[in-house]
Amino acid sequence: MKRAARAMLPALSALSALLLAACASGPAPQRPDIVLPAAYAGSIAASSPVLAADWWKLFAEPGLDQLVELALAANLDLRLAAARIDETAVALGLARAAQWPSVDANGSVSRMRSSTLTGQPVSPNGPRSTSHQVALTTSFEIDLWGRLRNATQAAQAQLLAAQHARDTVRLGLVSAVVQAWLGVRTLDAQQATVATQRKLRDDSLALVRRRVEGGVASGLDLAQADGAVAALAAQQLELHRQRELLVNQLGLLSGQPGLQLPVDARALPSPVTAPAGLPSELLLRRPDLQQAEATMRASFAQYEVTRKSAWPSLSLTGSFGAQSADLVDLLKAGARTWAFGPSLLVSVFDAGRNQARTDEARARAEQAAINWQQAAQTAFREVADALVNAQQLAAQAVEVERQRGAALEAQRIAQRRYEAGYSGFLEVLDAQRGAQDAELALLRARQARLDASVALLKALGGGWQAEPAR
Repeated sequence: MKRAARAMLPALSALSALLLAACASGPAPQRPDIVLPAAYAGSIAASSPVLAADWWKLFAEPGLDQLVELALAANLDLRLAAARIDETAVALGLARAAQWPSVDANGSVSRMRSSTLTGQPVSPNGPRSTSHQVALTTSFEIDLWGRLRNATQAAQAQLLAAQHARDTVRLGLVSAVVQAWLGVRTLDAQQATVATQRKLRDDSLALVRRRVEGGVASGLDLAQADGAVAALAAQQLELHRQRELLVNQLGLLSGQPGLQLPVDARALPSPVTAPAGLPSELLLRRPDLQQAEATMRASFAQYEVTRKSAWPSLSLTGSFGAQSADLVDLLKAGARTWAFGPSLLVSVFDAGRNQARTDEARARAEQAAINWQQAAQTAFREVADALVNAQQLAAQAVEVERQRGAALEAQRIAQRRYEAGYSGFLEVLDAQRGAQDAELALLRARQARLDASVALLKALGGGWQAEPAR
């Protein structure tokens, strides 16, 4: 058997080398270079900060920490992404198994009768015969050109891409939970502000009613005061509606239908600011960017698989077993059977199908490379935008704070002027509205800064080890 294989292999190798020259294809796709600035505008390049896996803890919100843990354990999107990893892991196992021979065992018993009317001599045992057979068979494709290895590399890259896809889902999930939580906290703060203003307007309504009864104020003042109280009551109901919707969203994200969150009247958490020196190399840690890179590598490897599928393939097949008419003779030396032989498969004419498949795989690989470049540029812009938002919103918050102080002072003066009889109630009402608007504007500015912090943490792929802004 070995002598027969050695006799055939040189001839098959020579034939395959001759035919391989006719299977040449175009240049393989190349990994592109990503050219980005060394650091972001306004920051000095420094050593890369270490990313924090539990970046949401930078906001120091114990309730948020619990919700994030629930979401990471029960969210269906995350579980679906994990199931895709299991699927690609199985595909990798199949690709690796293809590089090894397969061995099958089979046994059979057959009973047959031959015709006695064919003119052929009949067996001495008569027209009926029995055959017993057992055998081990094997089939093995020799990976001459590395096609099977390329298929394994493609499967490995696809598994890595699936893992990064799960991390991308995880990052998006945590970001959504954090933003919804901060939205609920902001609405609680707005509710507290409106409740304070409601008490002031209730007091003003009572004062106006007493003045009307005393004949020192008109019914117009009373109608204006009553309308102002009703407006705040409607606003309180609207804030409650928005809060319930956000709590429902948190319940969905965390896998806790019917979630209930108590009202939290504490001050809003401090926004997280970026440390000095954010190099653009942080982008390479973003899971979506790593996913795009792994997908590109898988496409490159798959291109090699497709290209080499048109080349000659060499397979070895063999069997070893025994066959006899009587079962008791199956183990005798004379019943032994074996077969072995290599086979060469060459595509001689396919009307351009193989070349078309190769061109298609090359186009897909080039698209994957472009997608990787595009993802890197988009990621850089997202971080740059998040930095601009964080910086500018911080500056705006200072002015809004000044506006709030002026509005509260105007409200105090207007109230005293009205009580002293120097002005009408409309002046008080305008001052109260101005103070309320300034209070709510300050809360919205703080929420915008918090959202910008989350956006920056997400854009950098999960934050860094830093202290919250004081």
